[in-house]
Formats: sequence, C-alpha cells, structure tokens
Amino acid sequence: MNQGGTVAAGRLDTQDADAPAVEFQDLHKRFGAQEVLRGVSLSVPQGETLVVLGRSGTGKSVLLKLIAGLQKPDSGSIHIHGQDVTHLDAAGLNAVRTKIGFLFQDAALYDSMTVEENVAFPLRHHQTQIPDHADRVRELLAFVGMEADRGKLPGEISGGMKKRVGLARALALEPDLLLFDEPTAGLDPITSGEIEQLICKLQKEHHVASIVVTHDLRGARAISHRFALMNAGRIVTTGAFEELEQSTDPFVKQFLRAAS
Repeated sequence: MNQGGTVAAGRLDTQDADAPAVEFQDLHKRFGAQEVLRGVSLSVPQGETLVVLGRSGTGKSVLLKLIAGLQKPDSGSIHIHGQDVTHLDAAGLNAVRTKIGFLFQDAALYDSMTVEENVAFPLRHHQTQIPDHADRVRELLAFVGMEADRGKLPGEISGGMKKRVGLARALALEPDLLLFDEPTAGLDPITSGEIEQLICKLQKEHHVASIVVTHDLRGARAISHRFALMNAGRIVTTGAFEELEQSTDPFVKQFLRAAS
C-alpha cells in the first residue's frame, strides 16, 4: 500500500500481476423462487471501465454485491487479481474488501457523521497503516471538490455532493477495483457530468479497474471502455458501443432504441 496518502490505487498482497482485476465464472444466484443470475461469466482487466447495462431487476446490482462479498453466489467462482474469493471466511473477505471501493446508489453516508467523518470511517474501521488519516481525508475531499464542506452533515448537502463524498469514502483505502451502482441516478445533467469526469480521471491517472451499473446510456458512453448488456440474469453481449450498435440480437436492438 502507498504510505504517502495519495489517491493512487493499491494492490492486493496476493495478487497475480497478470491476472484480470476481477473475473467471474458461471455465477448463479437465487432469492427464493427468483433466479436472478443464470450463469454469468466475465473478465475485467486492470485499468478497464466496464459498464453493465440492462433492464431493472436483471441482476446488475446483485452482481456488484457478489464481487464485493456482500452476498455469496449459489454457485460459480469470483477471482480478484487471481485470488479465488468465493469461499473466503469473514477475515479473508475483510482483507479483500480493503481493495474494493463501492459507491452505492444512494451514497449510503452515515447521517450522524460529518462529511469528514464519513470519509475517515474506513480508515479507522480497518485500522489502516496510512500514517495520517486527517491528511488522507483532506486529500480525498479535495479530489472530489468537497474540502470546503467537510464539517457538514449529509442532511446539509445535495444529492450530487453526497455522491462525491461517497466516492471519496470509496477511495479511502486505495482500492484497485471500484464498483459503482447507478452513480448518476437522480442527478441533474451538469452534476452527472462532473461525476463522470471523476470516474474518467481515476481511470486515466491511476489505472483503476471499474465496473459501473447504470441506466444512463449517454453517461455510460462517456466513461466506458466496454459494455456488458444483461437480460434475464444472463449477459447477452459484450463489446464497445459501436459493436453493440452493429448487433443483430433483437434484445440488444430493442434496448438501444429505448435507451437512446
């Protein structure tokens, strides 16, 4: 881990340098009678931003939760930098999560904590060896443009500002894999563009791998290297946007028409 408190990404200690940032094979997940994921396989190399598209309820957010270890698959495997994390115990999962940043759809800030305290929470919770938490928090808030608001409570800032704080908190432990669940949902076009610029900046400057779940096709085109389109718990197709446009699959054509 970088000891100087920079925004730059860290690395899993047990990682395979040549392995994808994340790879999952034949993932299945069911909630009661509802089969949400039906054999999903995909690989995301380090430095790539993959955007996952699809209709509501098709398993996109569940996929993120499985990668983060917040839920377990019924079957299949998940490898992060070559390490199989599918059956890790609580201590193993806790170690893996320090290298995964998750920006939840609603930012999921603690209402009773200030902006500054929210960003500092992962550093204290995981007892990181970053020597000066205060410097690290100030640096992260400056990166997302929220340093002047560090003493405010979440109820005193806008939705877009909460997303910025959530992103700063997701970066606190220097992750090398970022997961975004609807990062621009409910935001105006200008604020959405600002969040998208931050995602692009992370990829460009720090070679972070990102998986972004979104319904915003315009924004997705601005940040993605590659798309994965899901339907009914399966990945229908992957590729650059131009490749999706050339697809003859009826669902792909229908989805792009509806989303444009």
